[in-house]
Formats: sequence, C-alpha cells, structure tokens
Amino acid sequence: MSRQLQRRTFFTIIGEEIGQFERRASKSVNGQERTLETAPSVQSIEASALSPLRHPVFRSLWLASVVSNVGTWMQAVGAAWLMTSLAPSPVMVALVQAANTLPMFLLALPAGALADIIDRRRLLLFAQCWMMLAAAVLGFLTVYSITDAWLLLLLTFSLGIGAALNAPAWQAIVLDVVPRSDLTAAVSLNSAGFNVARAVGPTLGGIVIAASGPGAVFLINAASFLAVVIVLFLWRKPATRSVLPAERVFGAIRTGIRYVRHAPALQAIFLRAVAFIGFGSSIRALLPVITRFELERGPTAYGVLLGFLGAGSVAGAFLMPAMRRRMNVDALLAFSALLFAGMLFTFAGVRVFWVLCAAMFAGGVAWLALLSTFNASVQAAVPVWVRGRALSVYLLIFFGGLAGGSALWGAVAEAISLSASLVIAGAGTILGLVATMQFSLSRRQTEGLEPAMDWPTPTLVGGGVETGRGAVLVTIEYRIDPARQREFVGAMQRLRRIRRRDGALRWGLGRDTTDPERFIEFYVVESWTEHLRQHERLTVADRAAFEHARSFHTADLPPSVSHFVFLSGKNEGA
Repeated sequence: MSRQLQRRTFFTIIGEEIGQFERRASKSVNGQERTLETAPSVQSIEASALSPLRHPVFRSLWLASVVSNVGTWMQAVGAAWLMTSLAPSPVMVALVQAANTLPMFLLALPAGALADIIDRRRLLLFAQCWMMLAAAVLGFLTVYSITDAWLLLLLTFSLGIGAALNAPAWQAIVLDVVPRSDLTAAVSLNSAGFNVARAVGPTLGGIVIAASGPGAVFLINAASFLAVVIVLFLWRKPATRSVLPAERVFGAIRTGIRYVRHAPALQAIFLRAVAFIGFGSSIRALLPVITRFELERGPTAYGVLLGFLGAGSVAGAFLMPAMRRRMNVDALLAFSALLFAGMLFTFAGVRVFWVLCAAMFAGGVAWLALLSTFNASVQAAVPVWVRGRALSVYLLIFFGGLAGGSALWGAVAEAISLSASLVIAGAGTILGLVATMQFSLSRRQTEGLEPAMDWPTPTLVGGGVETGRGAVLVTIEYRIDPARQREFVGAMQRLRRIRRRDGALRWGLGRDTTDPERFIEFYVVESWTEHLRQHERLTVADRAAFEHARSFHTADLPPSVSHFVFLSGKNEGA
C-alpha cells in the first residue's frame, strides 16, 4: 500500500509541476487565451550547472530519462548475456551490439526529418511506447523460455529502431523546455544523466540476472520507459501551426541536407566534431584489450575504469559553467582536446592502475565538455524548423565516427602495438585541433534565429497552377549606384547562402548590359508551396541581411519582385 502511495505521489507531483508551469505559460491578451513559448525568459535564471533543473518540464524529463537509461543499460547487459547462452559464438554476441546500433545509421536522417515535420512530443511518445512494447515482448518470451538467438536479434533491432526515432526529437526539445541561456548546461546534464545510468545500469543488470535471469531485466527495462511516457503525456507542448501542408519525409531530408551544405556555421561544428571523434574513439575500442592483456586484470577492473570515465563526465557537467565563464568556446574545446590527448598518452606509457583511473576521470571531463559543446553549438546555430535534421546529421557523424574509429583503431593496434596506436591517437587529437582551429565556434551567430513573422507572403493570382508541383522562378530588380556596386555584390553573397540554405535550387545575380545600374537577382524553387515555406523559414537575422542588401537600392519604389510558375509544358507548341 505504501509503495502504491509513493508511486501515486511521484506522478502526481510531476503532473502538478507541469500543470502549474503550463498555467504560468498562458496569459490573457485582449480577452483571448494565448499560449506562450514553453521555455522561460533568457533573463529569468542565472546560468549554472543545475539551473535547467529549475524548469519543471526539463526536471521531470531528466529524472525520467535517467530511470529509463538505467533500464536501457540493464537491457544491454541482459541481451549480451542471454546470447552467450543461446548461441555462444563471438559473432552472434557481436551481432547483438550491431542490431542495437545499426538502426541509428539507417534511420538518423529520416528520424531527424520526422522530428521537424510532425509534433516532436507525439513522435517521442510513439518511440517510447514502441521501445516499451519491444522490451516487454522480449521479457515475456524470455521468461517463458521461448526466445531464440534470431528472435533476440530481431527484438533488439526493434529497440534500436525506437532509439533511432527517439534521439533527434529528444535532443531537439531541449530548447522547448529551457531558455537559450541554459542550453549548454541542459545538454551537459543530459550527458551526465546518461553517464550515471551507464555506471549504475550494468551493475544492477548483473545483479538482477544472477538473481532472476535475463527475462526479469527485459521486463524492468520495459517498465522504465513508463516514467518518460507519463511525463510526455502530461506535458502539453504548444503546437506550431502552419497554413502549409506538412513536408514529406524524403523532401524534408533533402531540405535538411541542403541546409547543411549552405550553412558554414554548421559545417564548422561538424568538422571539429569529426576531427575529435575519429581519434577520441580509440580509447573505447582499445580499453578492454588494455585491461585484459596489458594490465592483466579482469572485468571488474574494466568496469572500474569505465566508472571513472562516467564519474568524470558527471563532474564535467558541474564544471562546465565555471569553465565557460573563464574561457570562450574555442578555448574550452582546445583545453578539453589537450586534456583528452593527455589521457591517451598516459594510457600509452603508464601501467599503474590508480594513475589510469585518474586519467580516465580527466578524460571523462574532457569527453563531456567536447561533446556537450558540439551538441549545444548545433542546437544554437539553427532555427527551430530544421533543428531535428541538423541534430540527426550530428548524430550520424558521432555514431559513424565511433563505429568506424573503433574498427580502425583495432586494426592499427593489431598491426603495430597498443601503445603506439594510442600515441598516434593522442597526436592525431592535437593535430586535429590545430587543423580545425580556423573554424571558430565562438564567432558563430546564435541570435536572431526566431521566425520573422512579419515578412510579407506572396499571393498566387488565377487558377490552373499546381502549388505542390512545378518549379518557381523568382526575380528581384534593384537599382544600384555604380559607386557602391562592389559593396552590393558582397551583401548579395550572404543572400545567396540564405536562399540556397532555405530551399533555392539555383541562384544568380546579373547586371543589365544596356543599363549598368539595373541588377536582377533570380532563384529557382521546386514548387510554389516550397517558396511559401521559404517565407515561413525566414528568421530575424535573415530579415536584417535582406534589409541590408536592399539598403543599396536607389529607386523611390521598393525592388520589383516577380514570380513565374513553370507550366509543365502546357505552352509547348503554342
């Protein structure tokens, strides 16, 4: 009875906090109820390591995710252990990990597109319920001794599908529940919670397996998803409304890739992430071999070393605000990369266990500082309409770097030696830092990414045009003083990136050969609907760039804008 009361009280408190938060986020304007942004004001809370936990929705989601992640790590231990009984082959055991991670490679981009074109809360509810169902089915089948090796792989793959669908949306909602000033701290707390679960989950999983078998672990994991499902169900996220039809998945993927191609700020983050992850993956790939053959210790020592890495990551979450106050983003990344390289050099030449534990702790601090900075930088550099897709590309890079890097460093260590490969990895971490320092993250634009709601929307006069099909040519005519034409062309290059980033297939700028003051900007969009989406995607910063370019226009009337719709060959032969 008391346990039921405790559970009821826990969920009642969560519901009350979310309800109170949403009631505060709603106020009356001219007698009508208007829903405000879920995230509080940037000025409302001073940034600190724990300040995101002051926001009820984030706090509830964070606590629920820690519980769920503990269950996930218990599941990983149980699945691997069960496979050693069902099919005691190294290949089959390795396939368990492959079945869990392969969906992330296959579905990262579609999942990111879904996170942007449908309601993220509903997508998360679907993904969490999917994983809960898959874990429950696996648990019951295992308890009744029905599970075989291939069924285990199939249901593990199903769990991986849910995790892949969940990841971009889960990271994209951070800015929906905390202000931008708390973004880095919130990302760090999420990473710390994950590392706490990684330290606790495998140990609990081993205890439960020894006492009740793998089936009990799978059922516990299924139950752990319930906390996240309840919090998401109680959270009433304000819906983002659009008069335009939702994008299709494959079209949304193309739009996301196009955005990345024409967003130098994102490319800088991805390049710096690749330069680190490729070399940073070496320690995770080689640590089991170092522990067993170099240190001549067993799985307990391996778990202790991983525990110190996780403890360092948790400590890093608390140290991040202080480090951010003392150095800018580029200096923080440089310091963290050097610290991580120092850990690799230590493992290359030292075989004293407690020294290696201390090195792992320092490496954990560096690991969290680097990855949380990359993640927060991606979220801070993009507007809300493409946030899920940008994060999905980052996740693809991250998991691809871990998988590819692990295989690479295993081959390098086998070809030369463990110590030499770690020295190369440490030196590569430093060289990667030096090579990518030109791509500064401190000078990136993070303000003005909210939608410019007052930008005029073009109208389509007359019928007979399929708004979802047929390319659209847009032309804008400018009158430019010859003395300022060089400045004007420079300003238009920024517009070129904005147009291409937001959906233009082609862009150009031409000058009239008979009238040197007359310039024509033109670009092509795949459909009228996509052109209207361009107007919806325009941010406050984009509007400032447009107004700067138009400030060179010398005529009394605004620049003349024309739209031409391709008629799919209807005029041919006329």
